[in-house]
Formats: sequence, C-alpha cells, structure tokens
Amino acid sequence: MKDRDLGLDFSMVIASTVHDMKNSLASLIHAHGQWIAQLPQTQHETPELGVINYEFAHLNGMLVQLLGLYKLGVSQLPLRPDYHELDDFLEAQLALHEEVLNSRGIVASYRVEDFGVPGFFDRELMGSVVSNVIVNAIRYARHDILISAAQVGEQLVITVNDDGPGFPAPMIEQQGDYVMGINQSSGSTGLGLYFAAQIARQHQRKGVRGHIEIANGGELGGGMFSIFLP
Repeated sequence: MKDRDLGLDFSMVIASTVHDMKNSLASLIHAHGQWIAQLPQTQHETPELGVINYEFAHLNGMLVQLLGLYKLGVSQLPLRPDYHELDDFLEAQLALHEEVLNSRGIVASYRVEDFGVPGFFDRELMGSVVSNVIVNAIRYARHDILISAAQVGEQLVITVNDDGPGFPAPMIEQQGDYVMGINQSSGSTGLGLYFAAQIARQHQRKGVRGHIEIANGGELGGGMFSIFLP
C-alpha cells in the first residue's frame, strides 16, 4: 500500500473536529442558559457571567470562521444572496449579543440611512461577519457601539464603530495583508479580518467585488470596521 493511502486528509479531519466542537459548544451554551434562568435575578449581571457569555460568543465566532474558511478553500461555501431589510438585519445581530452587552454595560445602537432599497446579500454569511465584528468591538469598547448602514456610490456599506482605543497603526497600514501571525500582546491572528474580506469578495456585481476597510475615528472615535457590498 502506498504511503498516501495510509494518510488522512488533515484539513477534512480538522473541519470535522471543528464542526463537532461547534455542536458541543452550542449544547453547552444552551445548558448554561437554562442554569442561569434558575438563578436569582441579582446573579444575572455579575462580571463573571459577562466573561463567560463573551467567551462563548468569541469561541463560537472562531469556530464559524474556521468552518467557513475550510469551505471556501474547497469551494463548498455557497452564496445565496437575497433582499433583506437592513433595520431587521442589524437589530437581529445586536439581539444575539444582548446579554454580553448588558453584562459589560455597553450601549449598542444601530442606524440605517433611508436610501429606498433593501440590502442584497447572503444573510447567513454577512451575519457571521457582522456578529464576529461586534464580538471584537465588545472586547475593546468602553461604553458605546454603533452599527450603521448607508449607501456610498452604488455600494452598501455596513460599519461597526466603537469608542475603544482603535486598531493598531500597523494593522491599518498593512490592510490587505490581514493574516499577520499571532500578536503576542493581544492573541489576534488576523483571521477574522481575512474571513470577512473573503466573504465580502464573494459578493460581486458587474465585475465589482465587495471589500472591507478598517480605520480609526468615526462618530465614536475608536475602531471602525466597514464592509462594502456592490
């Protein structure tokens, strides 16, 4: 028997393992929610609970990214764009993180400019991107997060802005090279931005592909992530 017959497709093994981990995490989150519901109300907003809820969201987001990147690599990530009301979409993304936001005392709001047409995108893929960006914003925000949707030229732009310290200058200067290795001080790998950029690129119209941008400033003065969809 040849050596290659004895080997495993390691990427498939990792993807299968990540899928099982995601299912286990979902069960753990559900059981934790049921347990919390039985506690006195005074124990629902403790700092420790905030940490647990945040890390649940963070882990789930990373697993979603890993599965998405694997499917992109093997061309098995289908794009199913449709028209969606932006108010409903953004409100739903914030609702997913309501407990974490409340436990950290962060006020999150959204605003949609009235440009007369709904957004056209894959709701599940865009939801995973925006959700992950919100989790990152929660990590660094002091008090406020603002999600906005507007039309710039012929593109829909969804922006997540926080009042934290902002992105490090090297990350902004090296936009496009999102996977920069592990940052020893923050633990960041850049995979989240890489995943977002790849999802944006899946959306295209008339030869124009979507893209992402990061900057500092905006209304809240901190980090500002924007995804542009044609």
